[in-house]
Amino acid sequence: MNDSKDYPHPVSVAIITKNEEERLPDCLRSVSFADQVVVVDSGSEDETTSVAESFGAKVLIESWRGYSAQKQFAVDQCAHDWVLVLDADERVPRETAHAIREELAKVDPNIGGYSFQRKNYLHGRWVKHCGWWPDRIVRLVHKKKGGFDGRPVHEKWVARGKVKDLDAFIEHISFRNYSELVSKMENYSNLAARELVEKEVGVNPLAPSFHGLWMFLRTYLLELGILDGFDGFVISVMNGGGSFLKYAKARELAGKHIKDE
Repeated sequence: MNDSKDYPHPVSVAIITKNEEERLPDCLRSVSFADQVVVVDSGSEDETTSVAESFGAKVLIESWRGYSAQKQFAVDQCAHDWVLVLDADERVPRETAHAIREELAKVDPNIGGYSFQRKNYLHGRWVKHCGWWPDRIVRLVHKKKGGFDGRPVHEKWVARGKVKDLDAFIEHISFRNYSELVSKMENYSNLAARELVEKEVGVNPLAPSFHGLWMFLRTYLLELGILDGFDGFVISVMNGGGSFLKYAKARELAGKHIKDE
């Protein structure tokens, strides 16, 4: 997959997938600079694995472990120490690929990872507010100097060593439509609610409304979602709704909703 092998530190790319035959090709084309691509699929019912294989990726089938554990598994299967962790709906611009190679050509041995800014898109448009930009995230990691934190949602790579912030970005085709936004809100609120229950976090009856309203106001006003037009309003509503459902579902899972009846 690599255009040139003349680099001192080879790079693997780790991608987890399920039913991503439409978005995966653009992702794979954007990482043609990499020395290896590993795709870990959790049971796609479409042509995802065939697409990955057609690009020369190493494809592994692994039952779903959760976001953090699945990504950790993918990283562990990579042949090289430096691993770029991506989702199928993310793209690496040519300038960012060049920045990665430049950094690894002179990498400080004390660095355990690199962070990037992330451009998030809705309806094909870059959303510049709502907390969606610069959305800095650690994605280029040394697999022997850290690991994912184990959280069921909003997982993060915890590096042992310094993390350098690069002035480069990854493109994230976050949502193609509002239905995908709603679907993710539903899924993430389920996972976040379970996390609250497992941590035995108390949720009083007012918590869902308080957190939901605060999240809406924070996104729409403090994070200037109002400047992103109607999409900004919808994102703000979804953020508020997701926060409301997180706490409401936590009460439901804990059985405390019964006492409210």
